[in-house]
Amino acid sequence: MFGINGYAPLSMDSVIGVGFGKAWLSKGDEVVWEENHDDDCALMTVTEAEALAAADPDQDWRIHYYGPLSEAHYQRQGAGLWVLYAKGEGFA
Repeated sequence: MFGINGYAPLSMDSVIGVGFGKAWLSKGDEVVWEENHDDDCALMTVTEAEALAAADPDQDWRIHYYGPLSEAHYQRQGAGLWVLYAKGEGFA
């Protein structure tokens, strides 16, 4: 399965983080995890997000990246399948 414009699903090895900007994991309307810019901030991987989502699979799980000149939003559409559903220009 592919998201918009034929993009492949998000790799399970991907890190959820943009550095300058914001990235977060949501479950419905709740932010479950978000990138912060503290020196000791550990970034989440898609594998870790998948583990959380697998424990509560009936929810609407999404991963969001919002950075300079780039923005991407993925939705979990099955076990290990995070599909791009929206992208944008980000900020700046």
